[in-house]
Formats: sequence, C-alpha cells, structure tokens
Amino acid sequence: MFCRIFWSVTILIVLFCHYLYFLTYYHSDDVFDLLECFSNFLGFFKFMTKITFFWFNQRIFYEILMMMTKDWNDCSKSDIEIHEAVNKAKTSNLIANAVIILHIVTVLLYGDIILAKIDVTNRTIKLPHIYKIEVPFNINTQRTYKIVLIVELIHVVMCSCGTGILNALLLILVLHVGGQINILHCWLTKLISKENKRKSIAIMMKKIIRKHQKIIYFAKNIDSLYTFIAFMQFVSNTIMICIIGFVIITALGHPNATKKILKAISYYSVTNIEAFIFCYAGEYLINKSKAIGLAAYNIAWYELEPEYNRLLLFVIIRAQKQLTLTVGKMTDLSLQCFASIMNSAGSYLSVLLAMQ
Repeated sequence: MFCRIFWSVTILIVLFCHYLYFLTYYHSDDVFDLLECFSNFLGFFKFMTKITFFWFNQRIFYEILMMMTKDWNDCSKSDIEIHEAVNKAKTSNLIANAVIILHIVTVLLYGDIILAKIDVTNRTIKLPHIYKIEVPFNINTQRTYKIVLIVELIHVVMCSCGTGILNALLLILVLHVGGQINILHCWLTKLISKENKRKSIAIMMKKIIRKHQKIIYFAKNIDSLYTFIAFMQFVSNTIMICIIGFVIITALGHPNATKKILKAISYYSVTNIEAFIFCYAGEYLINKSKAIGLAAYNIAWYELEPEYNRLLLFVIIRAQKQLTLTVGKMTDLSLQCFASIMNSAGSYLSVLLAMQ
C-alpha cells in the first residue's frame, strides 16, 4: 500500500508540474521544449498506467509466482531439469541487469544540468530542470534549486528502473516458459527408451500431458497480466516515436542541436527497445510452442501402442494452437509486428525530412 501511494502521489505531482509548464509556455516559439514536455508527460503517464494495470492483476501475478515455485520444486528431482532451470535463471539475471542498466544510463544523460552554474536570482531566464516542468513555488536560493534537481533525478531514475523491471519481468516469465518446454522435450525424447520399457508408459504420458497443460495455463496467465500493458505500450510508443522524430527534425540547425538530438535519440532508442522486448517475447513464445508438436512427432511414436499414439496425437494437435502474447487481445506480438512499427517510424521520419 505504501508503494502504491508513493508512486501515485509522486507521478501525479510530476504530471501536474508538466501541465503547469505547458500552460506557462504554450505561446512560446520554442517548439522543441513544448514537444519534449509532452513526450516526458506521456512517458510518466505510460508508466503510471502500466503499474496500475499490474496492480489490478496482482492476483494473477501471485498465481504465476506460485506456479514458478512449484516448477522449481519439481525440477529439483532431476539433474537435467535443474540444469535447464538454472541456465534460464542465469540468462534472466543477465537480461534484467542489462535492461535496468540501460534505463539508468539513459536518464543519467539528463542529470548533467546539476553541475551547471545557474543564477537562480535572474528572473529573466527560465530555470532548467531534469525534465520540462514548472514547480508551483519560488526557487530563491542555489541550495533549494540543487535539492529540487537532485530529487527530480532520483525520481526519474526510479521511474526508469520501474519501467525496466516491468519489461525485464516479461522476458523472465517467457524464458521460464521456454525452460519448461525444454523439459517437456526431454520427457518426450525419453518416452520410448529402454528405461521406460521397464516402467509404465501410461504414467509418463500422463506426466507429459499435465506438464503441457500447465505450460499452456502459465502462458495464458502471462498474456492476461501483460496484454493491456502491451496495448498501452504500443499506443504510447506510436505517439512518442512521432513526437521524438519531430523533435529530432526540429532540432536540426537549432542552438545546442547536438545535445538535444543526443537526448532525443537516447529516449527514442529506449522507446524502441521496449517495443522490441515485447515483440521478441511474443516471437520466442510462438517458436517454442511450435517446437512441442515437432518434438512429439519426431519421436518413434510408431513403436507405441495405439492407445498411447492417440494420446500423443492430442498433444501434437494442441501444440498447433500456438502460445501467444497479445496486444489488448487484438493482435499477436511478434517480430513481424516490430518490423511494421519500425517501417512506419522510418517512413514518418523520411516524410519529415522531405518537408523540412
């Protein structure tokens, strides 16, 4: 509850300060500043919406964690299975660290203003902030100004880390599904083996079918948790890509153009990386689900008795219905979807350059 109150209050304050900035300088000729203010506003609003969706689906997240805990307990009974789970956990750890570091480095580019010497007593200049805001109180001393800048930097780093954690969590959950599918492959390859001929194949088939059902249910829970987050992600990304592209074109020939373009490009890169993470997770899940049917078909199923062949056939048929992540239950996430977004963004930038 404390975390929810903290994020809700602080982000609403930042959004209000963005609104004050826009009201104060909407008549300004500096289009770059107004667009940067709007892109920052949209970024904080997107983060607030994503964590709100996550809070509403907290029960699903707890259920996912319980299923993951049970999977780890089951894996401890086999060296091969625990090795697969540990490998996926190590990969997830590397991905999470890389994503969070990338988000922190990106926002730290905005922190150089803390070292700048600004005369706060000069009322003819506009006091620069970490992001484009107008604070609802007067800043009269250098100490107050520095404290405000440090608080802004800490908050923007926390928000950026929060966004990175939500993105990394999606990859971690999908990688866990991939690890469970690899374990299912291992079971399928061992279904017709010398060891299993001394055991009951019926027990093994029951185990395989239950594992497959559990994987399907786990993937559906991930989709339920992230589908509306993905929808908000892609709607806001489309708007932000257009705004940032316009900002980059507007900055050409502008004073301090290099600095402004570098900031815009870093923000543009993180925005595209977020879209790529969602699309890659969807593509990974699709390819892994296809592999279940291929693994079941590639075993020596013709050596099984007819009753077990029929059970294996059900596994193959169900595997043809791919596991997917969706955008608001409307379309599937895939690399083709990401390529379409990048193609549209490139076309938009080309049109802006031609119109300049």
